[in-house]
Amino acid sequence: MATLLYRLGRFAFRRRHFVALFWVALLALAGAGAAGAPVAGNSSFSIPGTEAQKAFDVLEERFPGSSADGATARVVFKAPAGEKMTDAGHRATVQDTVGELSDGSEVARVTDPYAGGGVSKDGTVAYASVTYQVSGMELEDSSRDFLQDAAESARDTGLTVEIGGDALQAVPATGAAEIIGIGVAAVVLVITFGSLVAAGLPLLTALIGVGIGVASITALASTLELGSTTSILAMMIGLAVGIDYALFIVSRYRAELAEGREREDAAGRAVGTAGSAVVFAGLTVVIALVGLSVVNIPMLTKMGIAAAGTVAIAVLIALTMVPALLGYAGRRVRAAGEKGKPGGRKAKNADEEKPQQQAQRPNLGTRWASFVVRRPVAVLLLGVVGLGAAAVPASSLELGLPDDGSQPTSTTQRRAYDLLSEGFGPGFNGPLVVVVDAKDSDDPDAVFRQTGDDIKALDGAVSVSPAAPNKAGDTATITVVPDSKPSSVATEDLVHDIRDAGADVRADTDADVLVTGATAMNIDVSQKLNDALLPYLTLVVGLAFLLLIVVFRSILVPLKAALGFLLSVMAALGAVVAVFQWGWLSGLMGVEETGPVMSMMPIFMVGVVFGLAMDYEVFLVTRMREAYVHGEKPSQAVVTGFRHGARVVSAAAVIMMAVFAGFIGSSEAMVKMIGFGLAVAVFFDAFVVRMAIVPAVLALLGGKAWWLPKWLDRVLPNVDVEGEGLRTDAERKGGSPGDDRDLARV
Repeated sequence: MATLLYRLGRFAFRRRHFVALFWVALLALAGAGAAGAPVAGNSSFSIPGTEAQKAFDVLEERFPGSSADGATARVVFKAPAGEKMTDAGHRATVQDTVGELSDGSEVARVTDPYAGGGVSKDGTVAYASVTYQVSGMELEDSSRDFLQDAAESARDTGLTVEIGGDALQAVPATGAAEIIGIGVAAVVLVITFGSLVAAGLPLLTALIGVGIGVASITALASTLELGSTTSILAMMIGLAVGIDYALFIVSRYRAELAEGREREDAAGRAVGTAGSAVVFAGLTVVIALVGLSVVNIPMLTKMGIAAAGTVAIAVLIALTMVPALLGYAGRRVRAAGEKGKPGGRKAKNADEEKPQQQAQRPNLGTRWASFVVRRPVAVLLLGVVGLGAAAVPASSLELGLPDDGSQPTSTTQRRAYDLLSEGFGPGFNGPLVVVVDAKDSDDPDAVFRQTGDDIKALDGAVSVSPAAPNKAGDTATITVVPDSKPSSVATEDLVHDIRDAGADVRADTDADVLVTGATAMNIDVSQKLNDALLPYLTLVVGLAFLLLIVVFRSILVPLKAALGFLLSVMAALGAVVAVFQWGWLSGLMGVEETGPVMSMMPIFMVGVVFGLAMDYEVFLVTRMREAYVHGEKPSQAVVTGFRHGARVVSAAAVIMMAVFAGFIGSSEAMVKMIGFGLAVAVFFDAFVVRMAIVPAVLALLGGKAWWLPKWLDRVLPNVDVEGEGLRTDAERKGGSPGDDRDLARV
């Protein structure tokens, strides 16, 4: 592989006009497709295989036109102090608002509070339910504006009016912090390279890659039902890995220049060595993201595949466009260790050797690695204990999906939630819909009555509505209001109790009793994600473990990498629990309301963090493997790897943390939480696991770290990530290990 990538790097360097034109044309094509594509909302949130989804499907079939999965809004009215909503003037205002809302273009139906029991017992709060024909994210902006205008008109009469439900869902915004994250990345690159030109190359190529990826997602969003969150997460991951991959190529290019190689040859060798690491690091990220499909949640699958596509583009750009831009930059990108303005074609004697001499001076990475090699046990224990302490909060992890109760108190959704809780009880915000399918029963009406009576006998149900059958009389819905808030354990227990009672009904009458609604759907999603976590972890870690065996030709190094990842991801989950569930530093992070951690957070973090963790493992340990293969002792190989890789890996980690942290400013709770979790996970993995635990373990293992059974060594393909083939070819031919004319002929 190293030889092939070497030729690709030289080809891109020499044919830079063609390569640059290709990527710019692709960006323009993707941009044109995005500009001409129809606006798409969020992808439909279907959860195959869950009872809640099955109930939704039955409702769609047996209650046609009911818009079971359509957006909903609750317009909540509260009378001024000392007055009631049953007063004639307030009653007229509410009924005028109901009539106005009924004229909405996408409205399926509106309930009158005075005709449907929508007034609280004390008469101070009332609500009107609005059901739409489309989902919340498919709703036209004009419909949202119409809803808010109707509420504002009612406010003008002196009533307090707030709007809850998913009808006001909006496309999440990331805020200015994202731009700050990119700015931090730029500063780190300038400090790392000491040159604006060299620093600008990774930023430019990453932005082009993300531009192509996000524009392609936007162009295909309507056709593939890709939501707005999909492009945000693809941008988050694409920016981070795009900058990092280009950073490693440029850094290796400067190191090759410092060894006295011509620029074209240095570009080829940079792609042949660091580029090999980029390919395998990118492959681990892609495996982790595509592996999200095993969860069988379409939204999560689409998010993973879209982000994986953006990562694949970042890899291809790093291998081709980076060497092309290095060709354009010429002498403006200096050799590692070279100071001042670039001089002539080549310096003489002492000046010629100066970059090499500077590169060999002990840097911070060398000094740190030497310290770890001398005291591996102490460093290992300190790292493991520290991560273990950070992971302690994860033991109290509570999972759930957000509702209006988790919104900031400044939002109308949260104020509506609180008003409903005040007027009707906390469970009113999360009613359960029980679907009784008695099509195969002899007496459906008796089944409906029995089901209702069984539910009334359960603890935790504050009210149970009479069964509402369909026109055919074979299916009915029963609305159950819990006595606890939607995200509570008590409500989850009630859902399970209703399902247990439904099993008894089925045994007696052959009728299906299914529980659905937003609350039941959230419970089912959380359970599905929990059940999928172990198989997903096994699949992703197993595939990556096999891949790393091929890369490092070792058993213990990939095993150490996997165990280190588990430490870092558990510590990151602990930090997420501490901030978003316990409320530590919540003000600093912009978390206005604490609550359960989002159900998909652990599995998404496992996927993304594993891929990113393997990035640092591949980049750092490949340098150690390269030194070991070239004859250095195991302990010295660790120091050599740090001398060449520590500064770059540290810069890459800071950049990735800055990019992820930029998304903490998002208005979307999931994006905010994922941005924080990934930033913390990168910190733990890069600076504790890879920079401390990895060299300590390798120092303790010595030569055993690179042990591989002979039979396995013969079976495994030799991918030559460390570039040994380049040296062999050069020694055999007495010159460069390849020529891009070979590639051009292909």
